[in-house]
Amino acid sequence: MTRYFAFLRAINVGGHTVKMDVLRQLFESLGFSNVETFIASGNVIFEAKTADGKSLEKKIEKALKEALGYEVSTFIRTDAEFTAIAAYKPFPQSLLDSAAALNIGFLADTPEAVTKQKLISLKTDIDDFHIHGRELYWLCRKKQSESKISNVVLEKALGLKTTLRGINTINKMAEKYIAK
Repeated sequence: MTRYFAFLRAINVGGHTVKMDVLRQLFESLGFSNVETFIASGNVIFEAKTADGKSLEKKIEKALKEALGYEVSTFIRTDAEFTAIAAYKPFPQSLLDSAAALNIGFLADTPEAVTKQKLISLKTDIDDFHIHGRELYWLCRKKQSESKISNVVLEKALGLKTTLRGINTINKMAEKYIAK
């Protein structure tokens, strides 16, 4: 069995409310085991027999659409991938220490060079970006409410769907799930 981290888009935002016990039951009905949710924002940790993350994404997206009635983009990471994401430092520590926020955007695929350039062109005095593998790192030097960047702006620039998580959420998940 392989442990996976699923990051779901459009769970408990935009008028869509999903109870975490319902989400757990849905994952269990797909044959996954040791299913847990982490805070009510669409983070699901589970184990599955398959080693094919892409097929898991499609299977989960299909089941969520059938159960919830709307599309829920799903971004799967293995235990090892999540561990690497949590440990990765996309910016110098001095910038991280002074930033108001650091968000991680999960992408379905690694963006091409031209896509990365589109993202970097969004850089401002407030916002900075970095892509590493299938993750987008967004450093916001001030309150996010003072930024012109949003998930919609990022998706439009990338031409790819994404879901964002704050570094605090990632760090808390790492504390709970990464073996020391």
